[in-house]
Parts: sequence; C-alpha cells; structure tokens
Amino acid sequence: MVDQQANTNFRSMLLNLGSRTLDLSKPKIMGVLNVTPDSFSDGGKYQSLDHALSACGKMIDEGASIIDVGGESTKPGSSPVEASIQIDRVIPVIQSIKKNFDTVISVDTGDPVVMREAIKGGAEIVNDVYALKNPGTTDLISGENKAICLMHMKGLPPSMQENPVYDDLMNEIKSFLEERIHYCLRAGKNRESLIIDPGFGFGKTLKHNIVLLKNIEQLKYLQVPICVGISRKSFIGKITNKTINERLYGSLGATIIALQNGANIIRTHDVGPTKDIINIYNSLNNI
Repeated sequence: MVDQQANTNFRSMLLNLGSRTLDLSKPKIMGVLNVTPDSFSDGGKYQSLDHALSACGKMIDEGASIIDVGGESTKPGSSPVEASIQIDRVIPVIQSIKKNFDTVISVDTGDPVVMREAIKGGAEIVNDVYALKNPGTTDLISGENKAICLMHMKGLPPSMQENPVYDDLMNEIKSFLEERIHYCLRAGKNRESLIIDPGFGFGKTLKHNIVLLKNIEQLKYLQVPICVGISRKSFIGKITNKTINERLYGSLGATIIALQNGANIIRTHDVGPTKDIINIYNSLNNI
C-alpha cells in the first residue's frame, strides 16, 4: 500500500488556485454537479437552480472540498453542446455557489468561452477532458492564474468507446499527460496549478480500466496531483453486473484501490460514503 508521503509525491502539497491554495496533503473529494439533461448518471436531476444549490450544500456538508459543475455531457456517444447553452446552464449555478458557500468551484468544460465566463463567475479550477487541445483554450488558461485538470482521452466522446486500442496503455497515457504538462509549462502555467486525470472510461475497454486502476502509481513521477473519476462508471457495472444507480459499493471498492495507488482527488457522485472511505484510508496512514 502506498503510504501518505508517497500519496503526495509532487513538488507542493498545495494546489495553486490563484488567490488561495488547496491543501492536498490528504486526499480530497470533488463532488459532481451536472446541470445537464443527459449526463450518464445524474442527468436532469439538478437543472433547476434551487435543486443544484441544495445538492451542492449537501455535498459540502458530507465532505466535498471541490464542486465540479458541468453543463455538457461527455459520456460515450454524446455530442458537443454549444457554448451559449453551457453558459446558460453553468454560470448561474457557479455564481450562486460562490455567493452562498465557501468551497472550491471547478467547471467541467473544454470550451474557452465557457471557461472564461466560469472563471469570471468564481471557478478556480478548469476541468478539461480535452486537456487544452481545443482552439483558444491555451491562450485563455495561460492568462488566468487558475488551476487546470488535464485528462487523457483516446478519441472523442461520440466514438471513443467503439474500439479503443493501445500498444502500451500505461506508456501512452503517461506520454500524453507528460506532453500536456510540458505544453502548459511552456504556455506560462506553473506546475503547482496543474492536475492530471488518467481518464477512466474515456476511450478504454474494461481491461484497460482495470489495468489503469492497478497502475495509477506509475503517474506519480509526473509530480502533479492525480484526480480519479471512477464513480458509477460502466466498467464498474460490467464487473459487478449492476445498473448505474446500483454501483455505489463497486465504486467505493475501486476508490480504495485508487487511494492506495496514489490518487489525490476523488471525483464522485456519492460524497458521504466516499468521505467514509477516505477517513478509513487516512486512519491507516496516521498510525
């Protein structure tokens, strides 16, 4: 098992958010708040502002340090959503969270226009599944003193799960993320503002996801925090033969493995149970 020191094997245990920092000396939870009609797990649940704020408050009470607000589904087979629609969905929510709660806000988008408006509204992390490959995103982020999460994805959401093939899964993921980190550094970002996400379920088969879960620790040499999003994913369902809303226990089992292998941020729909898992994990490392 990876000890607590190994779990923070990056230059600084403080994630630079611009005007403040987030202490990652112990694992943190990123609560998922999708304000979309079609996200794979919670689509349609939080489309009203009141429902979104209620869900946000509940996740914070249960132990979330980050709230990740998304206005575009990137599930397998999904299509891009126009920036104006994303803005209408996420900006009122981000502004209201900023006004009502003291929490770190992340925006889940790959669109530079949405990124700009979200940062204006109070977002401190940009969670980009495209890892700043979309035109205009690099110029925006290099000019903003905010954190960025860079995710690995093979292909694009509409077709990424059709037949993903790798010569060497872990080396391809490591090479991609290393290149994206250096790209950001050349663009003027500091390493302390970067997060990486290996992209469970994004262009990966069941076997790929299992191999990735087993080998997350290989990403630690990149010396940036590792965010893991495994909550309710289809590979959990394939292993457990459970539907989306029945995948809590499988997700928690995978979370334990991710923590043992070096994950620093757990992105989840189920904050309370995940917090219990993290508390148990922390207790082992405090002895």
